Amino acid sequence: MLVVAALGGNALLKRGEPMTAEAQRGNAKIAAAALAEIVSAGHRLIVTHGNGPQVGLLALQGAAYNPDEAYPLDVLGAETEGMIGYLIEQELENALGHSVMVATLLTQIEVDPYDPAFAAPTKFVGPVYDEEEAETIAGKRNWVMARDGEKWRRVVASPEPKRIPDLRVLKLLLDQNVIVICAGGGGIPVAPRKDGSFVGVEAVIDKDRASALLAGDIKADALLMLTDVDAVYRDWGKPGQEPIRFLSPDDAEALDLPAGSMGPKVEAGVRFVRSGGGMAGIGTLDEALAILERKSGTVLAADPSGDV
Repeated sequence: MLVVAALGGNALLKRGEPMTAEAQRGNAKIAAAALAEIVSAGHRLIVTHGNGPQVGLLALQGAAYNPDEAYPLDVLGAETEGMIGYLIEQELENALGHSVMVATLLTQIEVDPYDPAFAAPTKFVGPVYDEEEAETIAGKRNWVMARDGEKWRRVVASPEPKRIPDLRVLKLLLDQNVIVICAGGGGIPVAPRKDGSFVGVEAVIDKDRASALLAGDIKADALLMLTDVDAVYRDWGKPGQEPIRFLSPDDAEALDLPAGSMGPKVEAGVRFVRSGGGMAGIGTLDEALAILERKSGTVLAADPSGDV
């Protein structure tokens, strides 16, 4: 099977951990071990990943150095793709004993410059703050802040991914049986000019939506969205909450899920399955292979309880 595995932000940096290279490498090693199980089981693999904490940290560092010369989000996104891709690439090569080729591809993804998302930023990036600290930073940096649980974080525009200009390069690598790490942080957002050229835009694309687009374009058999929750839950946070093991697209669309967590993952899974994908799986990173084999997590498919 051709599998797209989308790693949540917790794969590189868990909440409360220091944003150090050492902490991220340690988490990358854990992620690589789980991904290596998929490859060792005989499947082909594409890896995508989040970058919210990392891109937020780089934005803060740039603003602290010289606010008037801070890099835009598309450039910061490219930086994080390289940094995170390097860590995953190296640890995955180590986990597989250098028996398989692995490469990181900086991936541009086209968005509509007139997407309404630019007028209503919703995508969380960067570290969390207390409310008073968030108000101070928002005033200094001209950022938009929103509540994220008990804390506050920066929010930026999250336009819809439309097309992957770098798809031809990706397919060349796949044809050579290379494990590709790509579309990190949802990819680098770019928009077309009138003359057909591209320019970067100030935004962050949702990683799960970009992963679903990618998985559909390369005709993947499965899309795994790996996070720190073991399944999609009915009545999440309530006394009677229960995990949902199998979902059809229609059943998934009928669920009332949090917009900031499981909602986008289920939506991405529905998109992939409706585009012809075999199955989408949601669950924890350490159960990646079991989710693929429909033994764990939540499976979303036209025939969700069928065979792999």
